[in-house]
Amino acid sequence: MLLKSEKPIPFIPPMECLQVERLPEDDDWIYELKLDGYRAQGIRDSRGARVLSKNGKDLSKKFPAVATALDHALMEQTVVDGELVAFDEDGRPSFNVMQNAGPKDHVVFFAFDLLVDRGRDVKGLPLSDRRSILESSVIFSDLVQCSDHFSGSLATFTAGVEKIGGEGVIAKRLSSHYEPGKRSGAWRKKRITIGQEFVIGGFTKGSHGVDAVIVGYYEGKHLIYVASVRAGFVPPTRRTVHGLLEPLITVVCPFKNLPERTTGRWGDGLTAAKMKACVWVKPSLVANFEFLEWTGTSHVRHIKFVGMRNDKDPHRVVRE
Repeated sequence: MLLKSEKPIPFIPPMECLQVERLPEDDDWIYELKLDGYRAQGIRDSRGARVLSKNGKDLSKKFPAVATALDHALMEQTVVDGELVAFDEDGRPSFNVMQNAGPKDHVVFFAFDLLVDRGRDVKGLPLSDRRSILESSVIFSDLVQCSDHFSGSLATFTAGVEKIGGEGVIAKRLSSHYEPGKRSGAWRKKRITIGQEFVIGGFTKGSHGVDAVIVGYYEGKHLIYVASVRAGFVPPTRRTVHGLLEPLITVVCPFKNLPERTTGRWGDGLTAAKMKACVWVKPSLVANFEFLEWTGTSHVRHIKFVGMRNDKDPHRVVRE
């Protein structure tokens, strides 16, 4: 289907990955490094080139160099799916660096899929065809790069990702179509280091503002407590997070499953006595965390704060 060239192309909700414990392995699957950045969409149409967040927010002014690079990289009436990535001092993708990046920082757009090609809607084509067109029609550069994929042994690829300290592996079915906003299982992901986003529903006070944040995930309309997190913070981050949480303070505990009866085997239970030290907030902020494992009581062990997320709807944060 051709899209009218005089009209701006509307935002297309991104296709989602299904979290799995085991990735598929046969000739219909390719593998990609799970990039630790912000999911994004690059568009060039009658309004010019722009970069949008996974929720459709225009990030072009925040990352003007990327928007300019997309103007050179994309043909008129073209949309690509990808990830905005920033790098640490060792040259590795870093979510911490990405979340603090601004207009003057070096941020790269990694394109991994093609949704509209010069006015033609290609979402119904197999991924193998979309990748082929992407690689031949986009003019790649330092700021707009093509995300590599691997079609060999999953074990070999996973070992390579582990060696470089990568976050995880994504598997995609070559014969699959692009399904906007869906998590069908045609794209699957497996973390090498366990972690996910959680919603912040409260905190305890410390000398730098926040001593620990109290976090959880949604089950339907209910926010479920999983952990109180102290690790991973440094004093400046504690002050920053406190500044974000202070306007959201409320007297209402947002967690459906609190208080808990006991502190539990690992001391992670939040009892009525412990809750007296908690300050509750409206659950509208999301942060990234890493942890060792889930416990049998649906808590997490050895969890640490990684960074805030401003591109995630709190109500879409579920247990992965």
